Amino acid sequence: MTSLPPVSAPDSRPTAASPLATWLAYLESIHARPIDMGLDRVREVAARMELDIEAVKIVVGGTNGKGSTCSMLEAILLAAGYKVGLYTSPHLIDFNERARINGELATDAELTEQFAAVDAARGEVSLTYFELTTLAILRLFAQRKLDVVVLEIGLGGRLDAVNIIDADCAIVTSVDIDHTEFLGDTRELIGMEKAHIYRSGRPAICADPMPPASLVAHAEAIGADLWLFGRDFNYGGDKQQWSYGGRDQRRNSLAYPALRGANQLLNASAALAALEALRDRLAVPQQAVRLGLLQVQLPARFQILPGQPTVILDVAHNPHAAAVLADNLSNMGFHPYTHVVLGMLSDKDIPGVVAKILRHADHWYCASLEGPRGLDGETLAGNLRAAGVTEGADSSITTWASPAEAYAAARARAGDGDRIVVFGSFLTVAGVVSYLRSAATTRNG
Repeated sequence: MTSLPPVSAPDSRPTAASPLATWLAYLESIHARPIDMGLDRVREVAARMELDIEAVKIVVGGTNGKGSTCSMLEAILLAAGYKVGLYTSPHLIDFNERARINGELATDAELTEQFAAVDAARGEVSLTYFELTTLAILRLFAQRKLDVVVLEIGLGGRLDAVNIIDADCAIVTSVDIDHTEFLGDTRELIGMEKAHIYRSGRPAICADPMPPASLVAHAEAIGADLWLFGRDFNYGGDKQQWSYGGRDQRRNSLAYPALRGANQLLNASAALAALEALRDRLAVPQQAVRLGLLQVQLPARFQILPGQPTVILDVAHNPHAAAVLADNLSNMGFHPYTHVVLGMLSDKDIPGVVAKILRHADHWYCASLEGPRGLDGETLAGNLRAAGVTEGADSSITTWASPAEAYAAARARAGDGDRIVVFGSFLTVAGVVSYLRSAATTRNG
């Protein structure tokens, strides 16, 4: 195993009583690279801690749809009366969003206690921010004696820190092009990476309607119990309700999920396939499914804010997700103008994303994003022009120093009948949400 030396000296380590913000700053400093793929370091520290989660473990990977599927599973299982842990990433505003126990965010004190324990156990082993925080949240779940944990894969699958966990059931929601520098630049290469969350002899759900051959081949090679959308499970519906059909189970007369967007039925059917596959260990009555789907919440997945003009928040940041966003925009009512607040990271497929949204947008507000991967607004605007965005009487491209400033400009220009679409990155949506919260606090103060 190759370990990079910790950047920070041991005497600079925070304690369990240190503030969460202090810990997060420290964790960003202790490894030479923010992303360092591999499981050796994580496995070694997990072994030192004797990490063992006795709960039923559901692992969810995929290019898009992971967060929605995880949230649906959590809501349904909570409605069925189970004690549930949910781990997702990244967070939108607060780090605590990454860890939920029985529907409640983990507290700062719960997190810092676990950070201190993992930091002490790692000794000379250098861990990335993501690796250490993942181990900390897994340790928290292990201590809480939960019935079931739902774990979202952060990046890829094969070498993601969450993959040290042997899933009782694993879901791949979709496979498309993203994170090419780590996962490869074809669906076949990416599908192989994601297929490695499957385990021999255990349910392996794939909700992608056209799964890469590499994913299917790997699942078959290891002897996983592969459930394919369209073959082993499916869904149907009308304007009022929908139904799920699996290998041996049907669930009829279901309300549409509270999460908006036509793609959410695909995510919901994957969740229900996992629950069908685990029904001998997790009994879930029909009423719990209905209630969970009605109550599920997840910010910034085609989230429509109340009021006028219509404001839509979506963390879509790759062409596949942008295509889903475009379909959802097409299904909305008429709006005279669409104002797009866009901020993206420099390593994303900007032309591919813009091409999906191009015909739905009139005025573009290009926001600069901070950080080493952040793209400045001027460069983003150049990408838009190169992708075919034109400027005229009813169309425009402007640049702004931040998502908050871009949104404020869009809000000032938009008429009541218009719509504002904020997307391109978690950072873009987070910047606008923080601005809206601050504005609301000022008004109410």
